[in-house]
Amino acid sequence: MTTIDFYFNAGDRLQVACRLAGKATAEGKRMLLYAPDAEVAARVDKLMWTWPATGFVPHCPADDPLAPETPILIGRTDEPPPNCTLLLNLGAQCPPHFASFERLFEVIGADEAEKEAGRGRFKLYRSRGYAIASHDLAAANG
Repeated sequence: MTTIDFYFNAGDRLQVACRLAGKATAEGKRMLLYAPDAEVAARVDKLMWTWPATGFVPHCPADDPLAPETPILIGRTDEPPPNCTLLLNLGAQCPPHFASFERLFEVIGADEAEKEAGRGRFKLYRSRGYAIASHDLAAANG
């Protein structure tokens, strides 16, 4: 069963997404950044070219010809990419294919609408019996 990690109180949720993607790459794992909104997908793609300043996280769109050899994929497909065990949700809804992954990451920012959508997803996952770990990023930074 998929394990779920909620990271909440993120100052910049896309930067947290980049950090988690970098960690996945360092551990030799493949991750899909699920971004159903084209603007969010473009913003996270651009950020991954510049963050961290001293490194590079290899990434590409999930439908790119290089996707099979790339550790971090950005996409909005409802089909999980092959050999991809980690999913990071950047959408407002539950990803339709989240149960196909070993682990799901949810990053919740400070925006009230974002918090409310995150609460709804948390309740849905919990009602279905998924193991959920919560990480307060404000406490980690303060």
